[in-house]
Amino acid sequence: MSNGRICYIEIPATNVESSATFYTGVFGWKVRVRADGERAFDDADGAVSGSWVLGRPPAATPGVLVYIMVEAIDATLGRVIAAAGQVVTGLTPLSARGEAFATFRDPAGNLLGLYQGPTG
Repeated sequence: MSNGRICYIEIPATNVESSATFYTGVFGWKVRVRADGERAFDDADGAVSGSWVLGRPPAATPGVLVYIMVEAIDATLGRVIAAAGQVVTGLTPLSARGEAFATFRDPAGNLLGLYQGPTG
């Protein structure tokens, strides 16, 4: 275990199944059922896990903003839209090396970010 490493995220949801479908389709997260019967996820690398929680308002305004690393922001934003998400800030370059960010809302209304690392 690494001291200080982020390991678990709770994402507010209005419908757990809808949220699970969104994050699986857009990011390839693995969905599983925990021992307590609740649905949970592991990110694409298996480094971060979490769950969707009902009865909590969506994180609709920036406070702590979680960014998800992706290979190509434009392609990911296309999947976000196709999966009933919403683009808030389109692809925004950060460097001449291809580094960029964007923000989106998931179907429950949570605001999250995308980060694309430098290429080459």
